[in-house]
Amino acid sequence: MADNDAPTEDRRMTSNLLARWFSAAPDSGFADDIRQGKNPFTDSVHLLWSLWIFVTPMFDHGLTGYTRQWLLMTAITYPLFLFLFIKVQLVSRQYVQWFPLGMIALCFASMPWFPSGVSYLVFGCIMLYHCKMRRRQYMAALLAINAVFVALAWWIGYPLVMIVIMPGTIFIICTIVMVESISKERNAMLALSQDEVRRLAGLAERERIGRDLHDLLGHTLSLITLKLELSRKLFDRDSEAARREMEEAEKVARHALAEVRSAVSGIRATDLAAELASARLLLESSRVHFEYGELPTDLPGDIERGFSLIVREAATNIARHAEASSAKIDIIREHASVRMLISDNGRGGINGDGNGLCGMRERARALGATLIIESPRGHGTRLRIVAPVPILRLVETSRVPSDLSLGATLNSTVSGNPAA
Repeated sequence: MADNDAPTEDRRMTSNLLARWFSAAPDSGFADDIRQGKNPFTDSVHLLWSLWIFVTPMFDHGLTGYTRQWLLMTAITYPLFLFLFIKVQLVSRQYVQWFPLGMIALCFASMPWFPSGVSYLVFGCIMLYHCKMRRRQYMAALLAINAVFVALAWWIGYPLVMIVIMPGTIFIICTIVMVESISKERNAMLALSQDEVRRLAGLAERERIGRDLHDLLGHTLSLITLKLELSRKLFDRDSEAARREMEEAEKVARHALAEVRSAVSGIRATDLAAELASARLLLESSRVHFEYGELPTDLPGDIERGFSLIVREAATNIARHAEASSAKIDIIREHASVRMLISDNGRGGINGDGNGLCGMRERARALGATLIIESPRGHGTRLRIVAPVPILRLVETSRVPSDLSLGATLNSTVSGNPAA
C-alpha cells in the first residue's frame, strides 16, 4: 500500500509545484488584463513572431540550416524561451525584469551555434520595457545590450547585414512600443482627471445644498420659535388661539422635516470611497496594483474627510516616489477608534518628512489621531493612523431606535390614538 501511495504523493507534489510556478501574482500583467476586462491570453499572439526561429534557416548565409545542430538547439532553447515568456505575464512586476534578461542571456549563450536565437533578443528587449524602469534607463539598457550583441556577432562572424539590421529593428520596435505605452498612460490620466472633476463638482454641489439647508433651517426654526412663544402667551387668555398657533407650528415643522429629508438624501456621499476610487485610477495608471477593503458605514464626517485627504497624499507619494508594484489600504472600525493602514512594497527608506508626509501629519493632528511610519529600506512603507471616535457618538447612535419609537408614540398621541 505504501508503494502505491508513493507515486500518488509524487504526482501531488509535482502538481503543487507547477501550480506555484504558473500562478499569477496580483500585480502581474495577467492579473491586470483580468481586472481591465481583457482576455489575458491575447498577449500570447506575440508568440507568432517566434516563427522566425523556424524560418531563419531558409535564408542560409553559410551559418546553418535545418541540420541536426539546429534541431537540437531549437529543442533545448525554445521551450526555455516559452517558459520565460509565460513568466513575464505571471510574475510580480517587482521581479519581472529577470525574465526578459533571461531571454537576452539565452540569445547570447546560443549565438555561436544557433543564429535563429536572435529572435530571443528581440523579445527580451521589448519585454524589458514592461519592468519598473525609467525610460532613460531603458534606452541606456537597450544601447548596452545591442552593443554586446554587435560585438559578439562580429566576433562569431555573422553577416554584416544582420549585425546592422538587428539593432536597428530592435530600436524601431521598442520605440513604437514606448510611444503606445505613453499614449495609454495619458489616456489613463485623462480618465483620472475627468473622475476628479466629477468628484469636485459633486463636492461643490453638496456644499451648496448644505448652505441652503442652513438658510432653510434658520428661517424655519425662527418661525417655529415665534409660534410657540405666541401660543404660550395666549394659553391662559385664549386657549383656542393658542391651540391654532401650536397646530401651525407643527405644520411648519413637518413641512421643514420633509424638505430637509429631501435635501439631505444626496448630501452625504462617501467622500472616502470616491477618494479611494481616485487613488486606484492614479496608481493603476502608474502600474501599481492597488487594493482596499470594505469601508465602515458609521464613520464620523470629520474623520471621513480627514482620512480622504490622507489617502490622497499617500496615493500621490506612492505613485511618484515609492517605486512600488502593489499597495493596500485597510480601514478598521474599532470600539472607540478608527484605524487606517496604508502599505506598499516599494523601496522604503524614508528618512525625513517631505511635503506629502507633513500634510498627512497635519491632517492626523487635526483629527487628534496618531500617525506611525515604518519604512525599512528595501522593504516598503507602512503607515498606521489611529483616530479616536467619541463614545458619545456611539451612544447617540445606539439611541436612535428608541428615539424613533418615542417619535412614533408622540405622533400617535397627537393624532388621537393613545393606544398605539
